[in-house]
Amino acid sequence: MNADTADTSVASEPAKTLGEPIIVIEDVRKSFAGLEVLKGVSLTVRQSEVVVLAGRSGSGKSTLLRCIDQLEPIDSGTIRVGGELMGFREKDGKRTPLPDHLVARQMRQLGMVFQNFNLFPHLTVIDNITVSPIKVLKRKREEARAEARALLARVGLPEKENAYPRQLSGGQQQRVAIARALAMKPKVMLFDEPTSALDPEMIAEVLDVMVDLSRQGMTMIVVTHEMGFARAAADRVLLMHEGVLVEEATPEEFFTNPQSAEARVFLSKILRH
Repeated sequence: MNADTADTSVASEPAKTLGEPIIVIEDVRKSFAGLEVLKGVSLTVRQSEVVVLAGRSGSGKSTLLRCIDQLEPIDSGTIRVGGELMGFREKDGKRTPLPDHLVARQMRQLGMVFQNFNLFPHLTVIDNITVSPIKVLKRKREEARAEARALLARVGLPEKENAYPRQLSGGQQQRVAIARALAMKPKVMLFDEPTSALDPEMIAEVLDVMVDLSRQGMTMIVVTHEMGFARAAADRVLLMHEGVLVEEATPEEFFTNPQSAEARVFLSKILRH
């Protein structure tokens, strides 16, 4: 799927109804070795909304996702998911870090899909999907397996439950990774360049699953260079540049009437391909 050939049928459908704010990010800053990567980012995402984060490499997109998922601690600012302050507790105007077990509990609200599939190579597909629900959520094994089979059908892989990751294509592995994240029943799905490690012919099968998730009302923040997906599924496209959100628009507005110089330059380069 690319910017010129993507199915944009979603754009012609009636605008969906979005819910209450579920992620609220306020003035988040993050530095690495003295280099400020996030420079006061603020963003609100509502229930059922699909937000695409675009921008060139090094703009801070993936770092922002990792901060939301608490894989990277923030230096300042706040991130709330479902009204809950992530990573800290507040008392008398002071913030103190949460202990690891409470951070882990908070992270269950978020499903993360990475560039690389990160499946356990020694486990079958169905065991990859059920290991966390059984061990973390304390689900009964047969109940977890039944839900895993339903998720495999949802991502178009019902026949692969007993396969091992090495027996799957890259696109199939990424679809299993999506099913594994969904098995934890997250409130929000985060995708960090989910197709960047795939061969071109496998990209569409993963993006089709993601478009289907968006149609079913899953809240999603997606870092991607696949502008066809942005046109087909996003409610908003945000452009990051040097750690700052410089453009925010509907897909139609973003692609036809970009307001910032950074967006015009970005589109002039990415739409050539």
